[in-house]
Amino acid sequence: MNYSLSMLFIIFMFYAIVGWIVECIDVLICIKKLMNRGFLIGPYCPIYGAGCLIFILTLPKYLNDPVVLFILAITICSVMEYVTSWLMEKVFKARWWDYSHKKFNLNGRICLNNMLGFGAGALFVMYVSHPLLFPILEKIPSNILNIIAIILFIIFATDIIISFKVISNFKNVAKSIKKDSTEEITKKVKENLISRGGLYKRLVSSFDFEASDNLLSNLKARVKNEKVKAKKKIADEKKKIKLQDKKQRLKRELKSVKNEINHK
Repeated sequence: MNYSLSMLFIIFMFYAIVGWIVECIDVLICIKKLMNRGFLIGPYCPIYGAGCLIFILTLPKYLNDPVVLFILAITICSVMEYVTSWLMEKVFKARWWDYSHKKFNLNGRICLNNMLGFGAGALFVMYVSHPLLFPILEKIPSNILNIIAIILFIIFATDIIISFKVISNFKNVAKSIKKDSTEEITKKVKENLISRGGLYKRLVSSFDFEASDNLLSNLKARVKNEKVKAKKKIADEKKKIKLQDKKQRLKRELKSVKNEINHK
């Protein structure tokens, strides 16, 4: 299959939108609440678009072996999800998802359930959806594809710029609230963001405050454990010093007794 740059970007956007729909349905089923998923304002999750694009470009030679394709898809998506979670946490000091409550998770960033879902999704893309989508795109004249791709790119790029500004303001809001209670901080951040208008409400609906709370709680627990370890280490050192002092004192006393005996 021959792909133009415009076609690749349209495929990316198509699966990003499909991914957003899947995320919304998943949340609706799990918590019986409709939420606007993703950290961008528009209805798309770029990680899904990027993942499906990688499938389409790298996995066609494994179409004759579904098991290998399934395993490779799981590997690709798991690495992508883990790295994306780690990078977003480093850049924004917050998490957009946390699987710590699920079995067989790795640092709360990926979990077995999702990995299997990614593998199944890759099989669907490679054997069902892409064979249907590609012929349709192939029939569209290249100049029309270019126009569609340019319009989508402008929308997407603008969304990224605005979303990053909104998220940056979120970080400033969080920093400006001087509290020690995680629950109180979360509450105040939500109130502050919602009061600012629609884009910030969109952020509140997509951001996993519970995951952020869990992350902060874990950090506090680690700090507490380190303090306990430090105190124990200090106590052990004091015991060692006391034992050494006692040993030296006994040596001096023994030496003194020996000297008295020798004089006698």
